[in-house]
Amino acid sequence: MPTLYRTALPPGPLDQDLLALLADVETATIGHFESSGFIAADVRPVFPARAMGRAITVAAPGRDGRVIYMAIDTLEPGDVLVISRLEGDGLACVGGGVTAAAKAKGAAAIIVDGPCTDPTEIASNGLPVWCRGVSAKTTSRHTQLGGEINFPVSCGGTVVLPGYCVLADDSGIYIADPARMREVAVQAKSRQQRSLAVRQHLLSGHSIFDFDRENSQ
Repeated sequence: MPTLYRTALPPGPLDQDLLALLADVETATIGHFESSGFIAADVRPVFPARAMGRAITVAAPGRDGRVIYMAIDTLEPGDVLVISRLEGDGLACVGGGVTAAAKAKGAAAIIVDGPCTDPTEIASNGLPVWCRGVSAKTTSRHTQLGGEINFPVSCGGTVVLPGYCVLADDSGIYIADPARMREVAVQAKSRQQRSLAVRQHLLSGHSIFDFDRENSQ
């Protein structure tokens, strides 16, 4: 009988200096100069939140909730569980139990391109979750259809590989391999410094075009 679930070990942990570099980077800043690497805009946080960490990927079909708990058992502190819902069937695979288990493992967040359930309990648990709305229809850990852990997935229209770096906040979710994330973070921090000067200029009642002219030399 073929194995229902395929699992692989994730790449090594993210460098701590990369995470420190990302500490104040905003996804909306990255959106000024990057067009790819963003999860679909309708994947939104259940409550205002910010998270970053190593992607642990899950391909979760249909009503199978067992694969989610299998993935949770592999989590290390700071990991972000990135779940691809393969059928888009409106079933919630993330709720109070899943978030409680993931938080206990030290997860930084969960991202799923399908709905969640138990939003009040998720907020009470305090683990950031990004999802597509809420549904009372749910998966079950007693249903075994199969799935994959730590293989490439497509989540919210973006390809995510295990070990990729995830940056998520109230504006969106950006995901990239660690080397590219480092380049993007450096560029974003420089842009955010410039934005502070622009903000002061605008608060003084001056035109943005005056600022551009004065700083074009």
